[in-house]
Amino acid sequence: MAVYVHLADGFEEIEALTQVDLLRRAGVNVETVSIMGRLSVTGVHGIEVIADIVFADADYGSCDMIVLPGGQPGAERLAEHEGLKQKLLSFANEERRIAAICASPNLVLAPLGIIDGRKATGYPGFDDNMGKAVITGGDVVKDGHIITSRGPATATAFGLALVEELCGGSKRDELAKDLLYE
Repeated sequence: MAVYVHLADGFEEIEALTQVDLLRRAGVNVETVSIMGRLSVTGVHGIEVIADIVFADADYGSCDMIVLPGGQPGAERLAEHEGLKQKLLSFANEERRIAAICASPNLVLAPLGIIDGRKATGYPGFDDNMGKAVITGGDVVKDGHIITSRGPATATAFGLALVEELCGGSKRDELAKDLLYE
């Protein structure tokens, strides 16, 4: 099982790194993927992260889930990356798992039609950019193979939802208890 968390300059650090941390604690193979053409990626708050791989080296055939953090202009850069757009459309058509938080449901998934007719959530104030999605306003929303979340404050809940999706409810509950989350 492998998960790719995608990074672009201007990504929201808490939304990306919380997912990496929680999924790795659950025993999931997580790799950070830079779409910048280099391993060094700088978050919106100036935190430099060295990605595991660059997009060109990623093997999406072995990837079980694509994860998209938000942040500005990180989400815009994800939305503009042609290769990533093609992978997202392929995953959507094959009903493979896609997870997006904050501005990414609005700026990346909605323009591609991936959340059309699906229940979804994203960063408040971007609702006009949700296309034909059914906006729930929930902190974390799962509809089929798509999981979306609102923003920085929901990063842990989002990560635990990803753990549950990939590893089951008991692993999610065990991890939440260890983290003193609940």
